[in-house]
Amino acid sequence: MRANLILCGFLAAVVCSAGTSQAAHKWGLKEGTPDLKSAGQLAFGPDGVLFIGDAKGAAIFAVDTGDATPAKGAPQRNIDDLAGKLASVAGLKTPLAVNDLAVNPLTANIFLSLSSGDDKAPALVRINQSGEIALVSLAKVPFLKATLPNPPEDKLVGEGPRARNLRNEAVTDIAYASGKVLVSGVSAAGTPSQIREFAFPFSENAIGTGVEIYHGAHGRMEDNATVRTFVAMNIDGVPSVLAGFTCTPLVRFPITAIESGSKTRGTTVAELGNRNMPLDMIAYKKGDENFLLMSNNNRGVMKISTKDIGRKEGITAPVPNEKLTEGQAFETIKDLEGTVQLDRLSDDLAVVIVQKDGKQSLRTVPLP
Repeated sequence: MRANLILCGFLAAVVCSAGTSQAAHKWGLKEGTPDLKSAGQLAFGPDGVLFIGDAKGAAIFAVDTGDATPAKGAPQRNIDDLAGKLASVAGLKTPLAVNDLAVNPLTANIFLSLSSGDDKAPALVRINQSGEIALVSLAKVPFLKATLPNPPEDKLVGEGPRARNLRNEAVTDIAYASGKVLVSGVSAAGTPSQIREFAFPFSENAIGTGVEIYHGAHGRMEDNATVRTFVAMNIDGVPSVLAGFTCTPLVRFPITAIESGSKTRGTTVAELGNRNMPLDMIAYKKGDENFLLMSNNNRGVMKISTKDIGRKEGITAPVPNEKLTEGQAFETIKDLEGTVQLDRLSDDLAVVIVQKDGKQSLRTVPLP
């Protein structure tokens, strides 16, 4: 997913000629049962390997799904009452919460990470090309585990409406780019907002980089604003990360800065409105132009232009309250109102989860 400019996601150039056991051998995965404490953010790597963020367990798992037979197309799927359909799947306990969605670019099958039952047990389901939903067994599968350094303590901090468990934000997004797994999240280290880099196959060492940004809506530098979603892409030939932060600056970081292992300052390329949290983001090409599509909890779905996004200058002065937005041009896509999760299905289509009137549905929609 993410078109030709993207380093991660849509691995259309990858030709899989290996089965599960071969892929496991190729990437060093070992058979066993992953000790997942939670199943959150998802991202596909090579050969049907799925990266699963486990914020509760402060870890990233690479799991060989065995889902690696190249698809001949990308059929549309539309599911009403998604929670009801999921509840009918054998092995799942209610209540259910969908945490993330990812399309396997090799097979066009859709994967959902879930919290299942009152104990919020982790679960993974696959929606195949026929729209059939099945539980993905995580028993005796090839996998690897990487542990996050310096995770927040697993406890509530703060008081009243601001009280929260920062461990739940140890992983906020994942991407696979050029043989590396990039992970955003909150750390207990000196700079709480971090982007971490893991070589894949996983090694013992992970590089954690604290990120600092200029937040135009607040009129100051910040190193505690949290990356909520990001994409990895080439910007003017430079491998980069575009990250959406709470409240809602869009910030550019060169991947070499993340590799440095020290604190890095990003270039704020847009302010997209305050009192808002980005939920998910993809990149795609429409005609001759590249765009971002970002879902938000309060400001709808934004189609954001990437024109001149590699410019040297960024936002370095306060953005007035009466203005709210500055930088990259964008438009709000009314037809996608209520979208909470999204991923690319093909060059022209996306799969989205829409929440309206307390119910969720899965939809295949044209990229705007």
